[in-house]
Amino acid sequence: MASTQPHRIKTISEYHQVMGLPKPEHPLISVINFESIKHLPYNESISLVFNFYSISLKRDFNAKMKYGQQEYDFDEGIMFFISPGQVFGIEIDKGSALKHSGWLLLIHPDFLWNTPLAKTIKQYEYFSYSVHEALFLSEKEEATITGMMQNMEQEYRSNIDKFSQNIIIAQLELLLTYAERFYQRQFITRKIANHKLLNRLEDVLTAYFNSDALAKKGLPSVTYIAETLNVSPGYLSGSLKILTGQSTQHHIHDKLMEKAKEKLSTTGLSVSEIAYELGFEHPQSFSKLFKIKTSVSPLEFRASFN
Repeated sequence: MASTQPHRIKTISEYHQVMGLPKPEHPLISVINFESIKHLPYNESISLVFNFYSISLKRDFNAKMKYGQQEYDFDEGIMFFISPGQVFGIEIDKGSALKHSGWLLLIHPDFLWNTPLAKTIKQYEYFSYSVHEALFLSEKEEATITGMMQNMEQEYRSNIDKFSQNIIIAQLELLLTYAERFYQRQFITRKIANHKLLNRLEDVLTAYFNSDALAKKGLPSVTYIAETLNVSPGYLSGSLKILTGQSTQHHIHDKLMEKAKEKLSTTGLSVSEIAYELGFEHPQSFSKLFKIKTSVSPLEFRASFN
């Protein structure tokens, strides 16, 4: 994927123009059948960023899409949820004509203004994955989403009246809720992959805690761990919650307690020295966290070994 400056598309009308589509029926929302896009206006790999939300259901796309840190092919139905300002890339296959099917829903944040969805859309975790993780649909799930997209297109192409916005937003909320259900199913059905992620998390934490990084940098942040694992913080937390019922932060603290117990039971270091080695500026903070996690103080824990 060529590392070029991303091309920013600011409005839905601009997207229609770039893709050779007729003007949108509404400047703040559009429902597009991918088969109506006959060519891509780029003859090389390109990075794009939109100023609006994009929800797409793609199939049989003969270009590659760089989505977060992964590249995807499109033999099965895949959904992508892209927030305003997120970057994604398309790698053009120069040797063949464009082929793809599916649906694209574009929503400008202004369309949601003064509605509850303006706030709640940001609470759907798949919009905060920084486009690291696509949603792979079963045939039945794909049919459900396709039906919803078609209903939204029908409403979108009807004469706009005072009910139009409320109806489309209600349909959008239903689509987002189904997508959340399907994501939860994906987390469960991908337990093997998620177990591998858990193993990699343990390896990263072990390496960090066994180095001098703790004393120099303090506890690793959730963002640091996620970046090291090449996933987003939201996806990492979602996977861990399904597998273990615990957050990423909880796993970091568990590893910290494991290291603290090892030092308390096998070394003659004082509690303050151990606290500083574990990255705490104040020994009291270490003692407080240790007692919360273990129900005993560091000194009480050490005394149990004498």
